[in-house]
Amino acid sequence: MNEYEVSRIGQFRQMKAEVRGSREYLVVGIDVAKDKHNAFFGTATGKAVLRRLVFDNSLGGFESLLVHTESMKVRHGLQKVVFGLEPTADYHKPLGEFLVKKGHSVVLVPGVAVKRNRELMDGRWDKNDTKDSANVADLISQGKCLYYEYPSDGLRELRSLLSLKAKLKKLEHSFRIRIRNHLLAQYFPEMDKYVGRCEQENLAIVRWCLDPSVIAGMEYEKFFLTVTARDRGRSQHERLKAIWEESHRSIGCQVTEATGFEASVLTEELKEIREAIKRTDERIKGVSSALPEFQYLLTIPGFGPDVSAKVAAAIGNPFRFDSAKQVIKMAGFDLSADRSGKRSDSATPVISKRGNASLRYALYQSAFVASTHHRAFMLHYTSKLRGREKERGINTKMRVKLAAKMLVIAWTLMKKREPFNPDMLKTD
Repeated sequence: MNEYEVSRIGQFRQMKAEVRGSREYLVVGIDVAKDKHNAFFGTATGKAVLRRLVFDNSLGGFESLLVHTESMKVRHGLQKVVFGLEPTADYHKPLGEFLVKKGHSVVLVPGVAVKRNRELMDGRWDKNDTKDSANVADLISQGKCLYYEYPSDGLRELRSLLSLKAKLKKLEHSFRIRIRNHLLAQYFPEMDKYVGRCEQENLAIVRWCLDPSVIAGMEYEKFFLTVTARDRGRSQHERLKAIWEESHRSIGCQVTEATGFEASVLTEELKEIREAIKRTDERIKGVSSALPEFQYLLTIPGFGPDVSAKVAAAIGNPFRFDSAKQVIKMAGFDLSADRSGKRSDSATPVISKRGNASLRYALYQSAFVASTHHRAFMLHYTSKLRGREKERGINTKMRVKLAAKMLVIAWTLMKKREPFNPDMLKTD
């Protein structure tokens, strides 16, 4: 971590500790939009010095914001300035990066906090841009804000690629479901039982001979050559022979010319998406390998390149977290329960699921692999189960706890830049 990042983290922690009630801070709350932003200028004691400034999402608009900021700072005798943004899609990032590069203190205010604080300001739920910017400033004045991370180029690239891969995987799934639940369900329903195996041959059948009558009109040998690239042996022949026989008694609807066109479009698009995912994976591997912490994450049992890349991207700069509790909250593994009323003593805590869902899923899969294949993790997992074997859902609960522990271990390795040591499992 470079000295500038160390300085920014230190400034953020100092600001949170002293901003409440301070007479030194000018607090600028900004409601971010696509074309124009709304800013509110106030003090940490609750005094409004400029209720509304509308500025463009452009260099000229950003410079206008800084001119007004300096003017308000001098006019009211304030020493320090903090800018607060509510994350809105990616629209806040150009402004945030501009302010960080200019050396200003920038923080984020979570959208859920803005929503809940809105009613508290005047006892009404009345949403508009002017009030929202004042709402952001009010939360900053209370110290209820988050550190604005300014990631390195490599980390930013990795996060962008992981986001792209997630979008591509969703597209892939939607095309697969469309083919199975729309095309096959209508025109060749008997083939549904064979969908889970040999995807390449399934796509060839949908592409070239979705109509069962076309398959039935072929000799088996011709059908085999049409939908396969190579002969892989007996199990392949048995499966395709069964599909060929099913085509002779299919109850599917009549295939039209438009249906054939749809089948060709869907299969070709699905192939292109899968090729794009493959290229994205290669790029992710190259970018993540350049990160210094990545190699240490790979030493954790159950952590392959994909999981390690997701963990590295989620944690980013490990020194921005003060404790393991903050890391666990970031992923949504922290426990929460409704403990009010007569049932407060019997309330069962569950994980909050407030954080990164894809990260939690990846870590759970890693915990499953490690607890079934690596000796140290198997012993640790077994020790946690002992005496509770008959509890309902205990295996899942213990693996979720193990996943959270693996995240903390990963954070520790990234900070210390050292490989995994099984002794880390002994610390709670």
